[in-house]
Amino acid sequence: MEIKIVKIEKPEDINFILGQTHFIKSVEDIHEALVAAVPGIRFGLGFCEASGKCLIRWSGTDESLIELAQKNAKNIAAGHSFIIFLGEGFYPLNVLNTIKMIPEVCRIFCATANPTEVIVVETQQGRGILGVVDGFFIKGIEDDDEIQWRKDLLRRIGYKF
Repeated sequence: MEIKIVKIEKPEDINFILGQTHFIKSVEDIHEALVAAVPGIRFGLGFCEASGKCLIRWSGTDESLIELAQKNAKNIAAGHSFIIFLGEGFYPLNVLNTIKMIPEVCRIFCATANPTEVIVVETQQGRGILGVVDGFFIKGIEDDDEIQWRKDLLRRIGYKF
């Protein structure tokens, strides 16, 4: 058994969702759920098939995001894992519950734009995701100015009124 760290490779501002599912049908179900939840959504999806041909299955609406998903899925190479990259202006907040409600989705490891490392275990049989490192060490506790900054940010981007 060997533990490996796989860095997610992506442009700085691109959000992604990393999860685990249990069925090849997930590729089509995730695609359909995303386009139904957010009309016009741009995304790329990569899914690591865990049996049979063990291929990276994929889908999406944006060629560059599909390529990004395929590349990162190949790097992670953990059975039944999936990764979705969202186009600029699309956020996990808008689709996360929709994805969680897909019957074959087992778990979500993270949904973020932060630099992320995936902790993977490799055995003689294959690979599995143990967890993720999402972002950086904390630097302190917010003060009143930082509370106001947070509240202003949420209102500026339209998530609070």
